[in-house]
Amino acid sequence: MKLIYKKATIEDLDLLTETRIEVLKDANNLSFDVDMTAVKEQSYQYYKKAICDESHIAYFVFDGNHFAGTGGVSFFQVLPTYHNPSGKKAYIMNMYTAPAYRRCGVAYKMLDLLIKEIKGKGITAISLEATEMGRPLYKKYGFRKMDHEMELPECYCQQDC
Repeated sequence: MKLIYKKATIEDLDLLTETRIEVLKDANNLSFDVDMTAVKEQSYQYYKKAICDESHIAYFVFDGNHFAGTGGVSFFQVLPTYHNPSGKKAYIMNMYTAPAYRRCGVAYKMLDLLIKEIKGKGITAISLEATEMGRPLYKKYGFRKMDHEMELPECYCQQDC
């Protein structure tokens, strides 16, 4: 198996968008007939801007012409803190390995590639959300569970629950 890791460019907008939808359906156990039109349109617009201004980078993994996986990272700025004086943060997302390529080191290599890019930008504040399947990979790499973060559920933001 000769895998090729390719950094996404603006020419990859359609593939980025399609794989994003595939990742979301898989991670959320959604059927493939669920209407993702709005998410697809917004994802396309996000990638169109973020790939150009480098606030997001993504990679694909191919085995010849077969899609084997993907991964990405979004960069953002928050107020500086004692532990993060620059305020720069990286959020790893959209990690996905096609079923036929799982447990072969594809995701670990992808994660390592992304971490090297992040560190190359001088960013040390790196986080992600993990599925049950992904947790062992991230733990093996050195990620730890966060204890001090909270989230307001969507229904409270919409005032309709």
